[in-house]
Amino acid sequence: MQVSGTRQGSLRTNLPGIAQYQSFVPSSLDSVLPLEFSEDDIRQLARTSRKVGEVEGMSRFVPNANMYLAMYVRKEALLSAQIEGTQCTFDDVLDPSVDAAFQGDVADVINYVGASELAVREMTHLPLCTRLLKETHSRLLSGVRGSDKQPGMVRTSQNWIGPAGCTIQTAPFVPPNVEDMQDALSELEQFMNRNDIDPIVKAALVHYQFETIHPFLDGNGRLGRLLITLSLINDGVLRMPLLYPSYELKLNRSEYYDRLTAVRERGEYEQWVRFFCECLASCAEDAQRSLLSLADLHNESSATIRSGLGRNTTSGLALLDYLEEHPIVTTSMVRDALSVSRTTASGLVESFVRMGILRDTDVTRQRYKTFAYESYLAILREGGEPLA
Repeated sequence: MQVSGTRQGSLRTNLPGIAQYQSFVPSSLDSVLPLEFSEDDIRQLARTSRKVGEVEGMSRFVPNANMYLAMYVRKEALLSAQIEGTQCTFDDVLDPSVDAAFQGDVADVINYVGASELAVREMTHLPLCTRLLKETHSRLLSGVRGSDKQPGMVRTSQNWIGPAGCTIQTAPFVPPNVEDMQDALSELEQFMNRNDIDPIVKAALVHYQFETIHPFLDGNGRLGRLLITLSLINDGVLRMPLLYPSYELKLNRSEYYDRLTAVRERGEYEQWVRFFCECLASCAEDAQRSLLSLADLHNESSATIRSGLGRNTTSGLALLDYLEEHPIVTTSMVRDALSVSRTTASGLVESFVRMGILRDTDVTRQRYKTFAYESYLAILREGGEPLA
């Protein structure tokens, strides 16, 4: 790693002799403020703030926004995991009959969902702090790949980032050593709760600094991306995690990593914030489109149910609500969710298939059939295919 200038930090030499290596010591974020934004940067920041605010505003008026929230959290979880190589799709995460070959990948995504829900719940009585991050990290890695890497514990040994087979001496990036990491994490905790910085700028800087500190042995990327949303919630910009920033970071994965590296090597904070703002604005626009499409679909499906089910309309609308949280179902799931007989559940599912709301996912299968709310899934699937 080559460091030009000192704005972003410096390299520290560790250990003597052939074991010698250099780790990065990041500057505190307080020391790099104020950033020097161009007029274009300021306009982009204003646009991003406006777009994120519009999503937050829509969430207060769109029908069933809380139902959609469950899907948005799953989408963000999937996209974040895909950045790091997970190969499952959106349907795999939701399908109760998913093939066992994908169970490991699906478990990673489910853990992210649980970690997100835990963090948002804990933030009702805790500030955004190291304790909360450790609890969230523990949930993130519980029982999945990485569970042997001290979940919930800040690392006590040196880590490094690079291609398979590289050593600490040849790695492109070596995060702070343990002592420097502890100092940097303490400074970051204080920075996260400053209230005199634009929340979008703060989220960008917090994400960069967390990824640079790399305080855990595994899961830093996923937790760091979740931290973007948590920072916006902490600052009151969002009430709920209705954005999925990993979508744009996934689409621009190479530039994403290049921009982080450029801050570490050349102190290009402003360029990183500009890139972050562009991604977040695009993410907010996509969330707006999805929210509107989902709301329109809800109204269309409700009208279809009211005109097609007669005296079973109440049960049909209850099933629609359930489908907006579980868009791939079995008859048994419907029976249990609605507390009805299997015959009634089967009749409802058949009616939904007849009305075009549900689709039989495999017409050749005679038993253990699954049914998909296809129009709903089509809106949420965008961008959900694994990276090549």
